[in-house]
Amino acid sequence: MEKIVLVTGANKGIGYGIIKHLGLSGWKVVLGARDEERAEKAISQLASLGIDVLGWVNVELRDPDSIAQTAKVVNEKYPGLSMLVNNAGIPGNMGVDSLHTEICDIRETIEVNFIGTFALTKALMPLLAQNNGRIVNVTVPSEISPFWHPLAYVASKAAQNAMMGVMAIEFQQSNTPLEVFSVHPGPTTTDLNGNMSLPGFHDIETVGQKMAELINDGHNHQGEFIELYPIVKED
Repeated sequence: MEKIVLVTGANKGIGYGIIKHLGLSGWKVVLGARDEERAEKAISQLASLGIDVLGWVNVELRDPDSIAQTAKVVNEKYPGLSMLVNNAGIPGNMGVDSLHTEICDIRETIEVNFIGTFALTKALMPLLAQNNGRIVNVTVPSEISPFWHPLAYVASKAAQNAMMGVMAIEFQQSNTPLEVFSVHPGPTTTDLNGNMSLPGFHDIETVGQKMAELINDGHNHQGEFIELYPIVKED
């Protein structure tokens, strides 16, 4: 069976690192992105490395109609899809405490990171099940870290973690041929955090390679939450 993966938010950041290293390890890749120019630039970079890039699809997690169209395109163009990596998301306002967090910020962040991710996953589950596929979520711990805890972002990812746990139990109970697990890459220097680089942070290359190694390790990770690098106190 072909190994075909769709990674959302794959034109930059952690998503690009993941899709690059999966491609280098033999996966055929489909980029999920919002901007055609950025997607095409990423495709050119990946192709120059000898990666088998099948194409890209527009993924706008804010828009239910767009998500339905994305799923339609994927089913038609990439019927062999066997893995979805839910990486795309927004940070919310990471610079304020809970007292100063706006309700609209909570709502928008959850709408994208949880509801949009769930909608895309739900829409692609029949195809993935048909191909004995996997769903991998890029997330953060539900347990609150004393060192880093932006409310909107953490709340949206906690909901995503709950989604993963519920799905894993249901897949097992119904003998659905799907595997779902979540991965916390740890502090990583990306656009999402303003390219922050502090002690304990890792770069996109390191995280992308380690994610690919985990995905390719041959083990079943049903229902697991795996930390590549934990959040620690800044020195």
